[in-house]
Amino acid sequence: MLEQKRLVILDRIEDPHNLGAIIRTAEAAGFDGVVIQKRRSASVTPVAVKASSGATSYMKVAEVTNLTRSIEYLKENGFWIYGTDGRAEKYYTEVKYDGKVCIVIGNEGRGVSELIKKNCDFLVKIPMLGKIESLNASSAAAVIIYEVVRQNA
Repeated sequence: MLEQKRLVILDRIEDPHNLGAIIRTAEAAGFDGVVIQKRRSASVTPVAVKASSGATSYMKVAEVTNLTRSIEYLKENGFWIYGTDGRAEKYYTEVKYDGKVCIVIGNEGRGVSELIKKNCDFLVKIPMLGKIESLNASSAAAVIIYEVVRQNA
């Protein structure tokens, strides 16, 4: 996947509906691939395929054994890693997404794991103005993905 420039990395996404929706959004936004873990996360099942509305036929999905090593490999090859975290200091609109970009979306309940956060170049958050603390993983992914698109249009 080194010839790619825009990837989404999913850290322990468990719901196949979220996986499918994220793949659909990434494909619609012109991203090049999605990286998922082989264990402890949803895989491309018929449910995920249906939720993607066919996007799994067009989107490269890489299943990796060790997400931290995969991130290190991507960084060695020129990618900038942007993790999402509700406690980040910067909002997602306050950073520049240029060059080779990887967006990390975390687990539906626990977010991005601490080890993965430590390996990110940037942590960003989405403003949450209501009483709910976070968005659904696929909704959060869509917000960040389309900010990357907006900045690079």
